[in-house]
Amino acid sequence: MTGNTPQTIIGKLWDSHHILTDEGESLMYVDVALAQENTLHAFTALDKTGRKARKPRQIFAFTDHYVPTTGRAKGPAGIPDAGIRNMVIDLQDMANKFGVTLFGMAHEQQGIMHIVPPEQGIIQPGLFVIGNDSHTSTHGAFGCLAYGVGASEFAHVMATQTLWQRKPKAMRITIDGELGFGVSAKDLILALIAKIGVDGATGHAIEYAGSTIRKLGMEGRMTVCNMSIEAGGRVGLIAPDDKTYAYVEGRPYAPKGKAWEQALDGWRALASDEGATFDREVTLDAAQIAPTATWGITPEHALPIDGVVPDPSVVKDDKKRAELETALDYMALRPGMALQDIKLDRVFIGSCTNARIEDLRAAAEVAKHGKAKVTTWVVPGSMAVKRQAEAEGLDKVFTEAGFEWRDPGCSMCTAINGDYLQPGERCASTSNRNFRNRQGPGGRTHLVSPAMAAAAAIKGHLTDVREIIK
Repeated sequence: MTGNTPQTIIGKLWDSHHILTDEGESLMYVDVALAQENTLHAFTALDKTGRKARKPRQIFAFTDHYVPTTGRAKGPAGIPDAGIRNMVIDLQDMANKFGVTLFGMAHEQQGIMHIVPPEQGIIQPGLFVIGNDSHTSTHGAFGCLAYGVGASEFAHVMATQTLWQRKPKAMRITIDGELGFGVSAKDLILALIAKIGVDGATGHAIEYAGSTIRKLGMEGRMTVCNMSIEAGGRVGLIAPDDKTYAYVEGRPYAPKGKAWEQALDGWRALASDEGATFDREVTLDAAQIAPTATWGITPEHALPIDGVVPDPSVVKDDKKRAELETALDYMALRPGMALQDIKLDRVFIGSCTNARIEDLRAAAEVAKHGKAKVTTWVVPGSMAVKRQAEAEGLDKVFTEAGFEWRDPGCSMCTAINGDYLQPGERCASTSNRNFRNRQGPGGRTHLVSPAMAAAAAIKGHLTDVREIIK
């Protein structure tokens, strides 16, 4: 609280990192910077000027977008595509040159850049985190300001440990009530985006609040914050609480001893003050959310699984009608078709949205009830998740159900690593984007939760998971 004025957590975090303001933009101190293979442009730009990273110990790099998820015994040398291989090798070389910590292909903690940092305790409440990837918003689940930035901005952060940003408006989304049977955090965020639209939070930093959010585990909170970008938000965050502290405590980069107690004192103040004013408020009733799937080409095109493909002809708005017609044409669907009649060619369980241990447990619980009727890949989000899943026997559950168990990476979410759909193939995916060509040229994507993806795999079509795990 500034004086007698109640503050939002967004305002508190902004003020604690603000250095100065010039022409409406603020120069902000950056605590942690996260890089992946596409950040090479930033490293190269800095290298050409002869400058060094100002605080290399606060920069972490990850091989995830370009690494293959099979056949990794030979390391980078075993990647058949020269372009992909060079991206992996070049990041390795640049990280070494600039003294940046690299979670590379051979690292025992290798994995996706939005999964490994929380696992390692690199992400802690109260930080300003940037990453050369839009889904850096994931880390807001820990009560952080977490931004995706471009390569030029990343180079600026490397050189100065600061970033120019325009302060976003504050938006609070309050979700109260109990999630129903078979309903997950992924269904929650898809239902929210369907309600407010892909531009519903444009220009805003979102605080998620309410009893439903508090009941989510950290994995579920990360899923929600991860997809804030798909609602147009710049940032999505959740005030830290005892679940947050318990998750962070004891991890390699987490504070220890007296430093831990001091950190807790500061973290407990990271909450919106009673009476704090938000620029926009949205509410959602958790009891109204059902298992959900997308039918079109944006995350906004989402419906309860017992719904039907919409009919553009009844839409009065010309722009909206044209959008729906374009989506139907690309997805090769007809109006009025039941979502559960949509047949699939593939299923993908993975990505920075849903490749954590809680996600794999949910998928495995469904996989026990049948055999895959379509090609199904399960790609853990990190080596730590892979090891834990194997220790729990989840890999055997998947393989016995005919699912393919693979190595960590972004895999088919980004389709730039050798894992992609063929033109016209249709996939139920636990990733975060169903844009045209996202999972491969001409590929068609339906976003679902891990449990819904596993249900789709054993039925061969989009399916209500509640019919399998009754």
